[in-house]
This record gives sequence, structure tokens and C-alpha cells, in this order.
Amino acid sequence: MNDLVQRAREAMRHAWAPYSNFHVGAAIESADGAVYVGCNVESASYGLTICAERMAIGAAVVGGARQLKRIVVTTDVDPPAAPCGACRQLLAEFGLGLEVTAVGPSTQKRWTLAALLPDAFTKETLDR
Repeated sequence: MNDLVQRAREAMRHAWAPYSNFHVGAAIESADGAVYVGCNVESASYGLTICAERMAIGAAVVGGARQLKRIVVTTDVDPPAAPCGACRQLLAEFGLGLEVTAVGPSTQKRWTLAALLPDAFTKETLDR
């Protein structure tokens, strides 16, 4: 876990957050142990902002990962911030059993994705 925290903090240092000054880093571990990172990138057109979690998911997919094991999200606030709703929804594509850890400067919180996104809209919903 410490490696994921370190990788997410390194990514957070590269965040582009000139509007909110809210820096976020993410590190995702795939089932095979590979790690993919992302940071938030803001835009003056706020709707175009990319969250760190979604950037890390994109990196994982580009890297060939299809099964994700866990994600660490780092912020510079305590208590640490959980992934936003859009990120939770995209993470759900890879399973509600995903372990989610949010890390601030001095505290951590942990959940499963199912706990953060109860009654999730998933591919099984479409199959009904």
C-alpha cells in the first residue's frame, strides 16, 4: 500500500489546478500488480476538467489492464476527499469490489467501491 500512496503523491505534485488549487493524485493497481497513475488537470472551461482517478483509469486501460484491484487517491486536505460521483461511476466498470483508499496529509479512509456507490448503475443494469 505504501508504494501506491507514494506513487499517488508523486502524481499529485504534477496536478494542474490553477482554478481550485485542489491537487489530487491517483494510483491504480491492476490484478497483475502493475501500477498506473494520474493527476487532476483543470480547464478554464470547468466541465472539461479531468479528475486524477479518471486519468489513472485511462492510463490503465491504455496499458492493457482490464481488472483493477485497488486505487489510492491523495489530496492535500484532511480528512481526505473520496472520489467524486463521476469517478465512482467509471470505477464501477471495473468491479464494485475495488478497494478505495483516500489519503490526506495525516489521515486515511478506506472503502469498497460498493460502499461508495450503493445501487450502482452497471452493465448488469443494462442486461435487465
